[in-house]
Amino acid sequence: MSLTSGIRTTTSMLSPGNRWDHFLARWAVNRMGHLVEPGLFSLGNPTPDSPVFVSANYTLSFDALRSALRGIDGYILVLDTKGVNVWCAAGEGTFGTDELVKRIDESHLREVVKHRIVILPQLGAPGVAAHEVKKRAHFKVEYGPVRAEDLPEYLKTREATLEMRRVRFTIKDRITLIPVELVAVLIPLLVLILLRSPAIAALLGGTILFPILLPWIPTHDFSTKGFILGGILALPFAFVAFTRNPTSALWLRSAWALSWMLLIPSITAFISLNFTGSTTFTSRSGVRREIFAYIPTMAWMFGIGLVLNIGLIFIH
Repeated sequence: MSLTSGIRTTTSMLSPGNRWDHFLARWAVNRMGHLVEPGLFSLGNPTPDSPVFVSANYTLSFDALRSALRGIDGYILVLDTKGVNVWCAAGEGTFGTDELVKRIDESHLREVVKHRIVILPQLGAPGVAAHEVKKRAHFKVEYGPVRAEDLPEYLKTREATLEMRRVRFTIKDRITLIPVELVAVLIPLLVLILLRSPAIAALLGGTILFPILLPWIPTHDFSTKGFILGGILALPFAFVAFTRNPTSALWLRSAWALSWMLLIPSITAFISLNFTGSTTFTSRSGVRREIFAYIPTMAWMFGIGLVLNIGLIFIH
């Protein structure tokens, strides 16, 4: 069997089928089914001197890389990240040292190219120990820019500018993530539609408004940002609850208002904390700290608010 028989081919062109796959992935349809077969791919007409790029086997990651390399001949080494993107897979360990060394060996990459360099996406760095790859696979790890679209410019000098190294999370990036966040709360949302509009506002605030307004909401932690946004969303409902029946007892109107001031911020904060898994703005240690610091507060606020709300329904 020839050495090239194990190398598959790909192109920089995205087909309608690829774009449909991206649409389904964005809406979390068959979430873990958007996979590329791990292994070595040739792009264009590569030679033994052509660069080798490393990708996750999530279709959005693989397609973003190959579509950015239009007109460039090279190889793409796809790691088995179980259908997870580079950044998340690096955190989980599937985009890691062992998997990279394994794929270099199994693809016979040493015999395919003359050089000993593999170009990894910068966001894969947390999962890969470059010195171990050098020691075990005899390949040097070179970290390319954050975004695949900067690769053509990067390849001219093989040096990344500060702008190429900067992790950006623009409003376009954040809006792109809204569909998958909506799907995650779709069933609770349908249930809440049958209940009350304040709870709907809390869910939609966390899934739609929070990603859009993220950079402009004060504080650093996603949880406290969610509390602030939820508190703002809760104010009109609390005001209406307090003023709707002016002849009712003051304590009753105050209790209604308080129930919404507890429920809505806690729901919005929880969904906002969940959004840490969708952005490179956070780290594993930071998310873990937020979970321990704020989840108990969210739980107590939600529990007290829910009990208070249900109790007031019976009293009413």
